[in-house]
Amino acid sequence: MLSDARVMVTGASRGIGAVLARELAGRGSRLALVARDAAALDAVAADCRGADVYEADLAEPANIEPLVARVGADGPIDVLVNNAGVDLTGRLWRLPARDIERLIAVNLVAPMLLCRAVIPSMLARGRGHMVNVSSLAGTNALPGVAPYSASKAGLSHFTACLRAELKGTRVTTTLVEIGPVESDMMDSLRAHGPTRRAVERLARLRLSYDLPMTEVVAAIVDAVERRRRHVRLPRRNLAFPLLVEAPRRMTEWLLAGTDPRKD
Repeated sequence: MLSDARVMVTGASRGIGAVLARELAGRGSRLALVARDAAALDAVAADCRGADVYEADLAEPANIEPLVARVGADGPIDVLVNNAGVDLTGRLWRLPARDIERLIAVNLVAPMLLCRAVIPSMLARGRGHMVNVSSLAGTNALPGVAPYSASKAGLSHFTACLRAELKGTRVTTTLVEIGPVESDMMDSLRAHGPTRRAVERLARLRLSYDLPMTEVVAAIVDAVERRRRHVRLPRRNLAFPLLVEAPRRMTEWLLAGTDPRKD
């Protein structure tokens, strides 16, 4: 599926997005790389032969449709990877309101609007796949990360609802729910005492550890190739997302036989 597919990756200038871009390029994908940091984005694109770069600030909802129009003008989008995200750690009442608004805009509103923008073309062409990179923070309630966790819980549930809307079509989704990854994002988490102690407790219980970036990227690529619904890592923490998913699957079974494509 990935060979010669056009894949749009947001947050491609660093972390998972940058490593994923390089892996996809090695698989023969034609890349549309999106990030706010133009210089860092160009550095990643230099390792991905033929990649197109699009500088954009996803915190501004008004930027979404023009961005998709720019990317689409250079070729249809076969796969959308909503990877861009920001973190914010601290006591809720001490966090700047503007920072919370930006986090929700990037982590939740932007993926929703990007999916909304690419789906019509995918439906018209009879194929397409969307990947939403969420987090186990959307299932685990830890102190110090309320806005981040809420945004990821929203993204996970949105993906389940989107899957229900697309039932019966050839446009599919993958939800990525992962624990801590070896990246600089963990520095922010561990800088706040209550969050650090919570993460350390889960680690001592062997429920959490810093996932190798290569393991996460390999799982995402495999999920796209196989059109898997979910990527959940680490596997030892599987009970948490499965428990949250249970009512969604129950609803899916209860609605079996209905056709969401009929108005």
